[in-house]
Amino acid sequence: MNTALACLAVVVAVLALITVAQRRLIYFPATHLPSLVEAGLDGGEPVTFDTSDGLRLGAWFVPASGPSRRVTVVIFNGNAGNRAHRAPLAASLRRQGLQVLLTDYRGYGGNPGAPTEPGLAADARAALGYLLSRPDVDRERIVYFGESLGSAVALRLAVEHPPAALILRSPFTSLADIGRHHYPLLPVRLLLRDRFASLDRAPQLRSPVLVIAGGGDTIVPIEYTRRLYAAIPGPKALVELPLADHNDDELLAGDEMIHAMLRFVGPL
Repeated sequence: MNTALACLAVVVAVLALITVAQRRLIYFPATHLPSLVEAGLDGGEPVTFDTSDGLRLGAWFVPASGPSRRVTVVIFNGNAGNRAHRAPLAASLRRQGLQVLLTDYRGYGGNPGAPTEPGLAADARAALGYLLSRPDVDRERIVYFGESLGSAVALRLAVEHPPAALILRSPFTSLADIGRHHYPLLPVRLLLRDRFASLDRAPQLRSPVLVIAGGGDTIVPIEYTRRLYAAIPGPKALVELPLADHNDDELLAGDEMIHAMLRFVGPL
């Protein structure tokens, strides 16, 4: 009996620790931020904007090089790193005539605050509000790009404020589903605070949607992306890179991904 009670106490303690520290297991912000030149984005502009709960966030606005398509892409990052890690994507898009806003959530890239699901939603709204205030941004040609965790952020914003187009890279049904996949012995659904339930919101989308995913993704297995895609009302398109894993270069700024994005935003 004492052994059973001891085991139960250990289990309870572990679950309590996971409950308290779970956001440290979800978000992996990098605070060090190089300069725009060091990131390979000379000509970019450091910008700031304020959230509804009083935080001032930093971001980079990267104008198009050469003839502009008058399309602006706002990038919502995954759960790790910061905007400098998405500089290759911004550089590729700017060469193709697209403007880019590279954002960082609260707690990332030297920004104040700590990340939470409601906080990231507020950060996304603030980024959109900033874009709408710029005279060089056509509000009818704004595209949201969400990567991994950022796909849930972008999808939620797209339901609230539909963009001209929505691009989701490695999206998933919900964080609870991904948590259960990786930690099948834990009661993830009971413990999880930040749920990012994209599958529940997907039927409300009204913008054209492009989904890009890796067939070899070990973090967001392709079946979760396909389930989300099936729930999205048209028009929509799915591009699968058969061998690509979650953090492979093909899903960072690979030629096939960039070409798929350009084909998708071309009608804009």
